[in-house]
Amino acid sequence: MSSFRAAAIQMRSGIDPERNAADLATYIADAASRGAVYIQTPEMTGALQRDRKSLASVLKGESEDIIVRTASELAAKHGIHLHIGSTAIARDDGKIANRAFLFGPDGNVLTRYDKIHMFDVDLDNGESWRESAVYAPGGDTVVIDLPFARLGFAICYDVRFPQLFRAQALAGASVISAPAAFTRQTGEAHWHVLQRARAIENGAFMISAAQGGVHEDGRETYGHSMIVAPWGEILAEADHAEPGVIVAQVDPALSAAARAKVPNLKNARPFGVVVENDGQATRFNAAS
Repeated sequence: MSSFRAAAIQMRSGIDPERNAADLATYIADAASRGAVYIQTPEMTGALQRDRKSLASVLKGESEDIIVRTASELAAKHGIHLHIGSTAIARDDGKIANRAFLFGPDGNVLTRYDKIHMFDVDLDNGESWRESAVYAPGGDTVVIDLPFARLGFAICYDVRFPQLFRAQALAGASVISAPAAFTRQTGEAHWHVLQRARAIENGAFMISAAQGGVHEDGRETYGHSMIVAPWGEILAEADHAEPGVIVAQVDPALSAAARAKVPNLKNARPFGVVVENDGQATRFNAAS
């Protein structure tokens, strides 16, 4: 594993996948010109569309999807590893996947990841989301070896489930990720602390490209794409909600160093949970 240049692209994806694909090409060219060999885009790179019927009208299968095709071409053109944070893909069973892709420098798909945790929440001021009504959740996390690092995949709401990232770290991932379309409301409250916490507790780099701003479908996302070091330092941040590119040098050796200083992954022990009520104790097993 070796030091490498990583980029996170902040977007404001609209409802038209073709226009988003054209924007993607511009941002990828910018990031590649700055020496990035691993480039990540946000969740729902292809389209942000909360109206289900309108979303269904632009959905394609993987073999026909414009973002998949464009990303393949761009990865090969620039000789990069291109991580599409996610895009909506029509599955063969009639359901929809919120799916991430990693393309190699030859343009081929190296791996895929379907978002596991569905954003089903009721926030303040009447803001409510039900991803499970639209998307089919995935069942497996993914870790893959790249020439320069072992990378773990997640998407947006997954970042609130630390056990997912712990499993990746225990599998040897030195770089983990959570490309996102965080709402402005939740982003202002939690985005920075979640990104830094996942990096610190796993001794890993955290790279998370984000959507930002007011989108055509009416939602507002927080932006603030980030690259965080294993000790918790923010190496690069888009300190706003505007589209753009951030770049940082990532050295996987710093992950090993952080884990040697604070070996919490090795020091974890299995434990139970005892609930006491009116003199009665009930014990449950818990993960370490």
